[in-house]
Amino acid sequence: MNRTGLQQFAQLRLTEARTLLQAGLPDGAYYLAGYAVECALKACIAKATGEHDFPDKALVNKSWTHDLEQLLGVAGLKQKLEEQKAANPMFAANWNVVKDWSEDTRYERHSQAKAQSYYEAVGDKDRAVLEWLKAYW
Repeated sequence: MNRTGLQQFAQLRLTEARTLLQAGLPDGAYYLAGYAVECALKACIAKATGEHDFPDKALVNKSWTHDLEQLLGVAGLKQKLEEQKAANPMFAANWNVVKDWSEDTRYERHSQAKAQSYYEAVGDKDRAVLEWLKAYW
């Protein structure tokens, strides 16, 4: 998987989440919206990897996770996130919603309202997490 593929998957997972929400299937919508963020963070990591560089093994191992907070650190975006949260309270609220996602949510039930809220925190064009990540991917 390369950076372009990860970017495409981030967009695709968000589109799939919207489709599931519209069909009244919030569990899958919540799960896929979280994967959109994961793919976006991994695209940020891929961007920082030099084309002909031999990758650092520890960095590679840390990248093979679903943990959004860990991926944020590997991508080198923790400080930028704090700056964005301080500058934009609505973004900060969205990050607080998004950060709690994990791959284990596939085993959880989510209400339509919760999935809608999560989707908006990820994909709302004006203040959402995915739009912010696009600046770094």
